[in-house]
Amino acid sequence: MSGAGIMLVAGGYLAGSIPTGVILSRLFSSKDIRAEGSGNIGATNVYRLLGVRLGILTLVGDVIKGVIPVMAARTLLADEVWIASVSFFTLCCHLFTVFLKFRGGKGVATALGIFLVIAPPAVACAAVLFVLVVMRWKYVSLGSLAASVLMPVLLGAAGYSPPFVGLSLAVACLIFYRHKDNIKRLRQGCEKKIGVG
Repeated sequence: MSGAGIMLVAGGYLAGSIPTGVILSRLFSSKDIRAEGSGNIGATNVYRLLGVRLGILTLVGDVIKGVIPVMAARTLLADEVWIASVSFFTLCCHLFTVFLKFRGGKGVATALGIFLVIAPPAVACAAVLFVLVVMRWKYVSLGSLAASVLMPVLLGAAGYSPPFVGLSLAVACLIFYRHKDNIKRLRQGCEKKIGVG
C-alpha cells in the first residue's frame, strides 16, 4: 500500500470538495445558486444566474480542481491504479461534496481537468464533439453526455491502460447519473437551451 497514494487520494478528496460556484456566488452576489435556476453549483447555472464572467471563473476553478491532484499523482506515483484512484475520488468529492451535505456539481468540468492531465488528445476530440452538439442542439447537457460517452471509446482505441479506460467508464457513468434529471427533461423536450431563458 502506498503512503503517498493514500495522501494524494485524501488531497484529491479535499480539492474535489471545494464548491467553486457557491464560493464565487457568495463573494460576488447575493444569490444562492443552489436555490435558483437548475439548483446546480456548476458553471452553466452560474452563467445563467450571474453572467459570463462568474460562469467562466466557475468553469476554470472546477477544471483546476481536477488538474492539480491528478498532476501531483502522475508526478509522484508510478502505479496507474493509484493515479486512477486519485482521479476517481477527486471527481466523486466534487459530485458529493462534504461541504454541502454531499450535494455537488455534475462533474463535467472536473472530469475535463482530470483527463487534460491523463489523455489530452482524447480531451481535444471530445471537446470538438461537445462544441458541435451544443452548436447544433443548444443543450449543454447533451454535449456533456455525448463527450463523456466518447472518452472511453477514445482511450480504448488509443491503447490506454485498463485503469485509465476503467476510470473513463466510471466517470461516464457518474456523469450520466448526475444528469438523470437533464436526461428526463431532454426526453420531455423541456430542457433549457444555452442562451435561452
